[in-house]
Amino acid sequence: MADTIAAIASGLAHGGIGIVRVSGEQALAVGDAVVRLKKGSLAETRSHTARYGFVYDGEKPVDEVIALVMRAPHSYTGEDTVEIQCHGGPLIMRRILEATLKNGARLAEPGEFTKRAFLSGRLDLSQAEAVMELIQSQNEFARRASLEQLKGSVGEKIRELRGRILHQLAFIEAALDDPEHISLEGYPQQLEQELEPLIGEVRQLLKGAERGKILSDGIRTVILGRPNAGKSSLLNLLTGEERAIVTEIPGTTRDTLEESVQLGEISLRLVDTAGIRDTEDQVEKIGVERARRQAEQADLLLCVVDSSRPLNGDDRQILELLEGRRALVLLNKSDLPPVVAPEELAALVSAPVILFSAREGTGRRELEQRILQMFDAGEIGKGEQVTITNLRHREALEQALNSLLLVRESVGQGLPEDFFTIDLMEAYRQLGLILGEEVGEDLVNEIFSKFCMGK
Repeated sequence: MADTIAAIASGLAHGGIGIVRVSGEQALAVGDAVVRLKKGSLAETRSHTARYGFVYDGEKPVDEVIALVMRAPHSYTGEDTVEIQCHGGPLIMRRILEATLKNGARLAEPGEFTKRAFLSGRLDLSQAEAVMELIQSQNEFARRASLEQLKGSVGEKIRELRGRILHQLAFIEAALDDPEHISLEGYPQQLEQELEPLIGEVRQLLKGAERGKILSDGIRTVILGRPNAGKSSLLNLLTGEERAIVTEIPGTTRDTLEESVQLGEISLRLVDTAGIRDTEDQVEKIGVERARRQAEQADLLLCVVDSSRPLNGDDRQILELLEGRRALVLLNKSDLPPVVAPEELAALVSAPVILFSAREGTGRRELEQRILQMFDAGEIGKGEQVTITNLRHREALEQALNSLLLVRESVGQGLPEDFFTIDLMEAYRQLGLILGEEVGEDLVNEIFSKFCMGK
């Protein structure tokens, strides 16, 4: 934290402008060493002011720039910061960065600017992690959820839960230290009443976390069906491109093919698979086995059934893979004379059945609406609901919930009050991991090492 750091913050690529960021105690001095203004200096410049000048490397002019001055604590890092906006060429940005390094700055480590924002207290750890998730967001849901977390929605909720736990801890400790003035009579029953809403709220956060993670990363959607059912045609329809080869020859698809498509505010990670059937072809057998493995890992299964051909044993085997899973059955080729009725399929599988035609696009709108409803994608992440998308946060919540359940169990068994404090404190500590109040240096370093350079 004593070092002044610098890095290219806009990415090392050609563009209209580039940004070199300098942060630390000597940021203004480093800025003045490389940026020459027509009048005055950056050190004399008011915070959040832009100054026009030229960057020099020694006596050699490098570029015409605008320098932004942000003084502590009102900057991204909470430190004095200078951002040099230059023309967006990789060579120019490198030359300016090298000039700052020659004049007292050192090259920032990945994520070090955000790490300093965390260490200075400007961001809690959940907000800092949201920065990277916002940068990496692949769909509108992920962007919106990350932005809400960056604004502090997760931290605010976790602090509120910790405050309620701390209140119970403080009361027990005070009563144990001063039993003459603070009575614990009837307290276990009172604690049990306080625990129920706490447990319920943590469970609600975890319930949203499962869907939140899936929707943020993209719903892994595996397309299943026997050969020539129309799986590849479905992939092509949803992607809007001829990504998969479609022929009348059964078994054309021998391996998996993955594509990502947008579905409103969320995305589907589509996986087209080989047609599942009994075969003696060794290559096709490998494809069928891969299809089964993909089905086991899927968040959503789309089973394509050819309505123009009678159901056979292969269809029934595939339908068995859907039991207990999030799945939809597409009764495809509805533009042809039907042989299979929706009622016949409904009797074999609990998943919803949709009349569909990959060739004409019939049923696509219903398919999209069903998927959004299935994952509550129209509601999650909106309004006042806090959405957890980070796996580390989810694990900490699971541990906190387990500790709260142990407290409830201790109350039910009539154990002494000092037993309650052990698990209450553990729940408090686990929730603190989300905010970064209970984390070690190694974990902090690991989290920020995944950030991009300059952020």
